[in-house]
Amino acid sequence: MLGEVGERGVLAEVFAALADQPADGVLVGPGDDTAYLRARRGAVLATTDTMVLGQDWRDDWSTPQDVGVKATTQNLADIASMGGAGTGLLVTLAAHPRLPLAWARGLAEGLAWASRRSGVPVVGGDLSAAPAGVVMLGVTALGELPDGVEHPVLRDGARPGDVLAVSGPLGRSGAGLAQLLDGRAEGPWVDYHRRPWTDLGQGPRAALAGASSMIDVSDGLVRDADRVARASDVRIDLRPGAVDVLAAGLDGVPAEAARRAVLGGGEEHVLLATFAPDAVPSGWVPLGDVEACGRGEAAGVWLGPDRLDPARGGWDHYGG
Repeated sequence: MLGEVGERGVLAEVFAALADQPADGVLVGPGDDTAYLRARRGAVLATTDTMVLGQDWRDDWSTPQDVGVKATTQNLADIASMGGAGTGLLVTLAAHPRLPLAWARGLAEGLAWASRRSGVPVVGGDLSAAPAGVVMLGVTALGELPDGVEHPVLRDGARPGDVLAVSGPLGRSGAGLAQLLDGRAEGPWVDYHRRPWTDLGQGPRAALAGASSMIDVSDGLVRDADRVARASDVRIDLRPGAVDVLAAGLDGVPAEAARRAVLGGGEEHVLLATFAPDAVPSGWVPLGDVEACGRGEAAGVWLGPDRLDPARGGWDHYGG
């Protein structure tokens, strides 16, 4: 348990798990008061996310390695959604003293796996004790824009005439969560919910292709597309046929449940972006169209004749 080995013992396990992660650009890494990174450009991207046991994962569903990968994915997807690439991760663990040391080691192993796969190292962090039963993980990701991208891609740049496109499949994590809630412990969608991963290189690729807006699908397609629509003051019309094709890709999931997973499933972390019609990168799936709002019409998302309410799907940290 953490309380038996103390901070030094915990850090020894964590540092051992992180020993072979990428080190390019890291001048001073974990073990000192502050990390020291080489920055190629004068501006830095920064984002942070927090995960709490019982709220963002369950130990009977996820291994500590899964938690480490998920925490890394959700942060680096935020960097990618601005058109950037990650340069470093800062990790904070607040846990009760009776948490098994093996859990902390497993978490570090998950972080190390994701670090090697993404090429983004863990450069530091913090440990703190917490009340009985509490385990909380916070990750801050740092990043930068690649050569050729002068400005980050924001949510507010979608323009009438643009095409909405997605960088990969949708609904996998939502379908996996539904299967777990139904008592199923195995299957590809369950695996994806536990350990989501996405092609982070699609963010810089989209920026170089001229994406006018971008966001990662962390809280559900409708909720995140609605954020783009509201920020850009436009109407987004999802294409029913495209939604049906994505739903059909969820093998073994009933049609209506698959459709719900595509529209409302969170923790997917693929990228959703708008482009000029002739600029959609190859491999991206056109999913909708950006239109000007009608007279007296508020910005939002439609599917056919129906305006979709973002509050009726996706994830909200306080609303569920």
